[in-house]
Amino acid sequence: MSAAGGVSVPALAVEGLDVHYRARRRLLQPTPPALHAVQDVSLTLERGRALGVVGESGCGKSTLAKAIIGLVEPSGGSIRLDGRETTGIDRLEFARSLQFVFQDPYSSLNPRRTVRETLDAPLRHLLGLDASARAQRISELLDLVGLRPEFASRYPHEFSGGQRQRVGIARALATDARLLILDEPVSALDVSVQAQVLNLLRSLQVDLGLTYLFIAHDLAVVENLCEDVVVMYRGRIVERSAADRLFATPLHPYTRTLLDAVPEMRVGRRTRERLPVGTSDATGTWEGCAFAPRCAHARDDCRTTTPLLREVRPAHAAACHLAEELDTAAPAAAEEDRR
Repeated sequence: MSAAGGVSVPALAVEGLDVHYRARRRLLQPTPPALHAVQDVSLTLERGRALGVVGESGCGKSTLAKAIIGLVEPSGGSIRLDGRETTGIDRLEFARSLQFVFQDPYSSLNPRRTVRETLDAPLRHLLGLDASARAQRISELLDLVGLRPEFASRYPHEFSGGQRQRVGIARALATDARLLILDEPVSALDVSVQAQVLNLLRSLQVDLGLTYLFIAHDLAVVENLCEDVVVMYRGRIVERSAADRLFATPLHPYTRTLLDAVPEMRVGRRTRERLPVGTSDATGTWEGCAFAPRCAHARDDCRTTTPLLREVRPAHAAACHLAEELDTAAPAAAEEDRR
């Protein structure tokens, strides 16, 4: 889809998104503090691409996904699907355009429904297909995700974890949605099964022209599937770049911490220094950079002035006061690691 003048309209555009929760009220506390789960998040996802959203548990990535899909109400900002505000899109049209694949393939499937009944529901309620057309489409969907036709009569408990996730993917594809939000879709699976599901997602993306917003904490999975990556920390985006560039030369100290946490199997590689865990403010409010208490490079202005997300290199942005200095030092550090 293109706008007037041939300018491409992104499949998904999020601008200034905030999600605040109200904490439980306590005795002698008339107004409980707001919990800032997502703060001023902006991102763009082009058609046919996979955007990975990474960060440790509690950083707000799943809340971001749920706000986009409509499971959580945003406190501010805008979400546009194909250039249209999601608040102005009919619910049925929205559900046909955007689907969600959940983390746990067992709990996300109704244990009392067969695969046929699970796949039949969106075909009937969202597309309005008749019985014959639904039966044909169910057979096509099972074939699409690598499951045999006879599996349609089985219940979720009769499948392995990888097979259940394939059913979840088939359900998301039932309405011909071209934008999928995948929230940790392989984290509950064995490593060998993860690879199979990732290969399936990659082939589906190519064959069907799918667009993915891929939520994960496993950087190896994101590097394997996604062309672009955003890194979140305490509800904010702290780095944004093409995946190959971010993994090769990260700019933000937090991104470097995440990459340092990935196990290395190379013999003789020097163990890098781990950063302190630090403390967390449950309300998500603070002065300066949220990562400063854990950052070995932090200086005084890091603790008093919040850094803005800005381009440090072309198409590579970071929210760090020291990004240019760390970028200059990166080649020397990389050379030292190779020794």
